[in-house]
Amino acid sequence: MQSRVLRLVSPHPGGDHAPAEWVWFCGHCGKRPEATDPPAPDARVCEGCGLGLLLETLADLAPAPGAPFLLVDDRLRVHGISAAAERLLGITETEASGRPIGEMLVAPDAEATPGGGLAALVAEVASGGDAPTRTFVRPWNTFGVRLRAEISACGPPRAALIVLGGSAPLRAVR
Repeated sequence: MQSRVLRLVSPHPGGDHAPAEWVWFCGHCGKRPEATDPPAPDARVCEGCGLGLLLETLADLAPAPGAPFLLVDDRLRVHGISAAAERLLGITETEASGRPIGEMLVAPDAEATPGGGLAALVAEVASGGDAPTRTFVRPWNTFGVRLRAEISACGPPRAALIVLGGSAPLRAVR
């Protein structure tokens, strides 16, 4: 019997993995500062809108400027909401701050999801998990709407970044 050997196939020439690129973004408008160096601790307010704290995440997971997103801590409390998410969810950042994520977003299914659903996914990322997750959510008080959600880590301080996308395409049910 022949033994099989598994080997890593890299998409990069020479077999090297590209290092992860980290970027800073505004926690309110999503804009990325022009400077790529980390901001000084006392200079972490967005120069564009003047409202958001600059946070860091992986480049391919960072929200686009103007995208709807939320920032959630490991206790599942909302600590930031973008201007676009305010419009999408019909709530101001002041009203959202400190509220449980379950009072704004829930799993789109009418039935409870085994294993904790959205709360479990957010808690895993906010408390140290590094693997980003994609799922669907809906505003807690709206039925028939499904939004794509990408949950990843950001900080400092460590938090879950939930970037909301468009609603899922509708399909005929037979």
